[in-house]
Amino acid sequence: MKEYEILDVHAVEVLDSRGIPTLDVTVTLKDGVTGSISVPSGLSGKRHEAYELRDGDKRHYGNGVEQAVTNVNTRIADKIIGMNVLEQVKIDRLLVKADGTDNKRKYGANAILGVSLACARAAANAMGIPLYRYIGGTNTKRLPIPMVNMLNGGKYTDNIMDIQEFMIVPVGADCFSHGLDMCCEIFHSLKGLLKDNKFSLGIGEEGGFTPDIASASDAFDILLEAVEKSGYRPGDDICFAIDVAASQLYDDNTELYYFPGESYMCGKEIYRNAEEMVQYYEDIVNRYPVCSIEDGLGDDDIKGWKLLTYRLGDRIQLVGDALFATNTEKITEGIDNNIANAVIIKPGQIGTLTETLEAVEFSKCAGYKPIISHRYGETEDSFIADLAVAVNSGHIKAGAPCRSDRVAKYNRLLKIEEELGKDSEY
Repeated sequence: MKEYEILDVHAVEVLDSRGIPTLDVTVTLKDGVTGSISVPSGLSGKRHEAYELRDGDKRHYGNGVEQAVTNVNTRIADKIIGMNVLEQVKIDRLLVKADGTDNKRKYGANAILGVSLACARAAANAMGIPLYRYIGGTNTKRLPIPMVNMLNGGKYTDNIMDIQEFMIVPVGADCFSHGLDMCCEIFHSLKGLLKDNKFSLGIGEEGGFTPDIASASDAFDILLEAVEKSGYRPGDDICFAIDVAASQLYDDNTELYYFPGESYMCGKEIYRNAEEMVQYYEDIVNRYPVCSIEDGLGDDDIKGWKLLTYRLGDRIQLVGDALFATNTEKITEGIDNNIANAVIIKPGQIGTLTETLEAVEFSKCAGYKPIISHRYGETEDSFIADLAVAVNSGHIKAGAPCRSDRVAKYNRLLKIEEELGKDSEY
């Protein structure tokens, strides 16, 4: 195997889509070829995920990543300079071993991930092939169906929508570009309808609109209207998907799921137990063309997840994000408990490309569908677009067709589709 020796590894602190620091890492090879990655950021404090190292001082309210930058430029660089960049597995395993913790808290998962992905990009550049081809090999030809964000709610928005994401899925498109066209048209139709109904046209962190729509029914109704106004058929051309982020609704004191927005609109407190949550979803699926529900129950509510999977697992996609955290051990627990049937894949949740690919392969072997996903704090980097094609993922979540940090992924997929030409599949 031809040697592509790593000459230098260098990180700098940059900003993510929220104005919060993250890392940009560049790997330089001996022949001068480089590969860079801007690391996306997750939400702080999420359980079961690899640890994002933050400085914890006054600067950026504790969110600086200068320690992580230093770790890349000294400790990590010292270990991998001189290695062959093509040996991705060897590099990643060395980084995990050198960190030595169960969640990469010593060096920081953000530092380790930046180096891991930058190595892959440098290797692809050195070989003169697209990143998706380098990662996936010769059988990379499938473009993912986008799950496109339309409405944002939940804990991290200022509106009263309890559900975190309402998405549309262009199941009736004949290719990726056609599906994206459909979603963009519906997005602009939705914007007009919201304006006509005197709703706010503000957008959330993932690019979707953030109106004060309390009930799921009202949200689905206006999405139906937007789909039909754009000339498409709900259920045939377009299906709906939701990310409930139910762990954020769970009340530890009552051991129930609390819906603050719905409570505000109804004038009474709305709580649901796990069985009532499942019935809530069944009613939604019976009334609307919903094909996917993500994090419908809390990540510790295994009994509830079993019931949800039993009642709806044969009808729709039931996706685990916080439930699985791109971790093969957590996915194994899900398989053993027969819960969910799809897995959100985020490299930042686990920390290296090798572990990400292992999670994808493990999911597929168990019959669980992998969905490549962006993070809450994104950058303009389009790595996940190449990753989705590399692993022949059926779906990708990259946000709304709004905000350059989200659109960059869709634009990269459009270019990949053109490169593949008639060989591409959808």
